[in-house]
Amino acid sequence: MKIIFVMVNMAGGGAERVISILANRFVKLGNQVAILMTAGDTVAYELDPAIELFCAGSVSGGSMKKRLERIKNMRCFLKKNRDAVLVSFGPGTSFFTVLADLFLDHPLCISERNDPAACGHPYLRNLIYARADRLVFQTEDAMQSFPEKLRKKGCVIPNPVMKGLPSAFVGEREKMIVAVGRLQPQKNYGMLLKAFARFYKKYPEYSLHIYGKGEMLEELQKEAQQLQIDTAVVWEGFRKDVLSCILSAGMYVLPSNYEGISNALLEAMAIGLPVISTDCPIGGSKMCIQDGKNGLLVPCGEEEKFAEAMMRLAEDREYADALGKEAANIRSSFSEETISQKWLEELSEIRK
Repeated sequence: MKIIFVMVNMAGGGAERVISILANRFVKLGNQVAILMTAGDTVAYELDPAIELFCAGSVSGGSMKKRLERIKNMRCFLKKNRDAVLVSFGPGTSFFTVLADLFLDHPLCISERNDPAACGHPYLRNLIYARADRLVFQTEDAMQSFPEKLRKKGCVIPNPVMKGLPSAFVGEREKMIVAVGRLQPQKNYGMLLKAFARFYKKYPEYSLHIYGKGEMLEELQKEAQQLQIDTAVVWEGFRKDVLSCILSAGMYVLPSNYEGISNALLEAMAIGLPVISTDCPIGGSKMCIQDGKNGLLVPCGEEEKFAEAMMRLAEDREYADALGKEAANIRSSFSEETISQKWLEELSEIRK
C-alpha cells in the first residue's frame, strides 16, 4: 500500500512525532510512504531513508498567490501518486488537502488531533471532514462531539509509544519538575507558574524545567519574574534528546487547558516518571492516567490543587516512585506495533 501523510512540516510537535513513528513503522512492514509538507521542509525526527519527502511551499500563510501555488504543487505531487491513500492531520492541513485533491479522489483519512471545541470555524471544519473516507480520533470524547454522520466514519486510535525509549531511572530522583510542550495558550503554562510559585515557597530546593519553544516565551518569562520564581525556572527550548534530559526528574507535569493524547505525557509515563496532568478535554489524559494508581489528575485551571498535587509527590517519594513504576506499564498498551496495526487496518478498508 502507498500512503502519503500530509502535514504543515515536520519541525517538531506531537502530530509530527506520531507521523514519524507511523511512517517508519509502515515502511518496515513493506509499505511505500511519503510525507507531503505544505509549508517548509524542516524535519526534526529521524526518518527511514525509504520515506519520500516533498515540500509544496516554503512558508505558511502568505498571499493568495502563494497559497494557490502551494495547492498547485500539492496537486502535482498527488497526480503522480494516484494509487496512494492520503492521511491528513488536523483541519487546517486537511482544508488544503481537500482542495488539492479535487476530482483526483484519493482515499482520504483525516486525523483530528485536538479538542474539537477549540476550532474557530466548526462549520467549515465539518464540511472538510465530510469529504473524508475515514476520521481518526484520539479519544472517544472527541469523536462524540461531532455530528452523527461524521461519527459513522470515525474510529478511535490513541497515539503510540515509540520504541527504543530509555529504561526507567533507578535511584534517587533529582529535585526537578519538568514540562514538555510548545509555549502557547493551550498548554496553560501561566497556571503552572502560579502553581509552582505556591509549591516553591514550601520546597525552594526544587527547580522547574520547561522544554519547548513558542510565541509566549517572553510573556512567560516576565510572569516568572513577577512571581519571583525566575531563578528557579529554566527555559530549555526544544530538545531532540528531551527524554534523556528528564529521565531522573522528580516529576512530570502537564497543565493543559485541552489536549488530545499528549505524546510527551505518554513518553514520560513510559520511562517511569511520576506524572501530574489536568483532567482536560478531550479526555486524553484520563485515557492514560488512572488517578492515584499511575499518576495524578487535577481539574483544569486550578492552580492550588495543581500545587497540592506537586507537594504530595515531593512529600512522599515512595508513593511517587510507585506511581512511576505503574506508569511505565503503558508501553505495552500503547505500543508502536499495536497502534500501527490499527492504522493499517483502517487505511486498508478505505483503499479503493
